[in-house]
Amino acid sequence: MDAGGSANLLSSSLSASSASSSKTRSRFPLQEQHLLQRKTSRDNLDRFIPNRSAMDFDYAHFMLTEGRKGKENPAVSSPSREAYRKQLAETFNMNRTRILAFKNKPPTPVDAIPTDFSATTTNNSKPAKPRRYIPQTSERTLDAPDILDDYYLNLLDWGSSNVLSIALGSTVYLWDATDGATSELVTVDEENGPVTSVKWAPDGRHIAVGLNNSDVQLWDSTANRLLRTLKGGHQSRVGALDWNNHILTTGGMDGQIINNDVRVRAHIVETYRGHHQEVCGLKWSASGQQLASGGNDNLLHIWDRSTASSNAPTQWLHRLEDHTAAVKALAWCPFQGNLLASGGGGGDRSIKFWNTHTGACLNSVDTGSQVCALLWNKNERELLSSHGFTQNQLTLWKYPSMVKTAELTGHTSRVLFMAQSPDGCTVASAAGDETLRFWNVFGSPEVAKPAPKTNTEPFANLNRIR
Repeated sequence: MDAGGSANLLSSSLSASSASSSKTRSRFPLQEQHLLQRKTSRDNLDRFIPNRSAMDFDYAHFMLTEGRKGKENPAVSSPSREAYRKQLAETFNMNRTRILAFKNKPPTPVDAIPTDFSATTTNNSKPAKPRRYIPQTSERTLDAPDILDDYYLNLLDWGSSNVLSIALGSTVYLWDATDGATSELVTVDEENGPVTSVKWAPDGRHIAVGLNNSDVQLWDSTANRLLRTLKGGHQSRVGALDWNNHILTTGGMDGQIINNDVRVRAHIVETYRGHHQEVCGLKWSASGQQLASGGNDNLLHIWDRSTASSNAPTQWLHRLEDHTAAVKALAWCPFQGNLLASGGGGGDRSIKFWNTHTGACLNSVDTGSQVCALLWNKNERELLSSHGFTQNQLTLWKYPSMVKTAELTGHTSRVLFMAQSPDGCTVASAAGDETLRFWNVFGSPEVAKPAPKTNTEPFANLNRIR
């Protein structure tokens, strides 16, 4: 399709509308409020308790009662009363003017919040990190008509070249986050569609497209050209995809998980069998050694690449049965290689954390609603989850305490898909309400990272393989 046709399709299918961003209260409201309060009784410097041993209560009583009657009503004063008053003055030492006395001088008050951080910061300590503000509204909203409201599919991904892909019905669109340009990658035939999954290769140029007819297509996004079609692996739709270098892992409704080496003609190199129903979640660990898979059978499997076999179905490393609903949301922790977060569907509603070396469940949190997707913050110890009924919200959690630090609302239907920008700061969410929203939820990168280099070597032979 020519560029003009792509532009026309762009205007009819994806239109951007700006959403004003507003700052909310601090992400640590309890801590901020706590700083404004004195913590202990020793810090209550405005409470002064008098020293009773230094007071003269008899003289005080006289001065407050009898001693002032003469001044208030001089007419009733008599020589005898005046003589009596002078005698009391000599007895009680009338030169004292303080009725309440303090034994010790009160300490100098100390500011609850120091104004000069340089004076209170030692050489070994670092100044407090400024608190991050999280906008409650999306930065941008794009229309996403015909997006499938299907929990088991994966229709959104953000590549390393800063281009976002989204499947709307039978068409895959590409949105360039650098300049906001949108183009159409492919529209599949009705008998083959709709598109059921999309996943960028690590190079940010090639993209895998899973179809309802069990095929998987490999595309060169730069040349807008189909490189090859992977056939014969699955018996039904392919709803989950993930890359491990040159290995494309596919998960289907038939319950099978297949490793495909895209460099060779006989692309099926391993088959993982363990799920009884549709595979809806697939995620390789950062090391490429372990694969997590979730299915509609409520099962979560951990597979080890080192034990994979091309001659027989590979046995799972761990079969985890704690979830009570479909397991689609999977996210490997960026700062701890053997930590996996998983989310359960509407009958489960929990986020669970796993030690994938031992298979132990480290924690489980009831979120109160269907967990559709999970993303880790690459710069902070935080986890973002997207949900369905009843609020259709995105929730930011502090890890490991799992205290909610923000809830982002705006979608009017369940937030089925999330993708993270290459710098790790912006999150795109797509929902059944046919909108695609962008959230500045993870802040700004501390240090600008250079764009990843494109490595096309694993795909060099794709043009010759048919």
